[in-house]
Amino acid sequence: MAKPLYKIVFHNHGKVYELYARRVAASAIWGFTEVGELVFDVHDGVVVDPTEERLRDEFGNTRVLHLPMQSIVRVEEVEKKGQSAIRDAESGEKVVTPFPLPAKPR
Repeated sequence: MAKPLYKIVFHNHGKVYELYARRVAASAIWGFTEVGELVFDVHDGVVVDPTEERLRDEFGNTRVLHLPMQSIVRVEEVEKKGQSAIRDAESGEKVVTPFPLPAKPR
């Protein structure tokens, strides 16, 4: 039997993060939830999701996240991994770093 997969949605610095993990449990630290074994997409091709790369840069070396209970919006057990995201907490729109464009010649 495969390990369960969880989608964790939580608030962090005015943004809403959506991450996937294999383990969610009560933390040994009172008032926190432990999230471990984070799951990221592995891309071998040319197409790269900038949000996924940003999340991997921020959390790639993280063994366990200890999230304050009040920051967690939802934890779902899902069948398969969807797209991880960072959204603006006010508007709900995805926070995307714009692709750098060359400067206009003068």
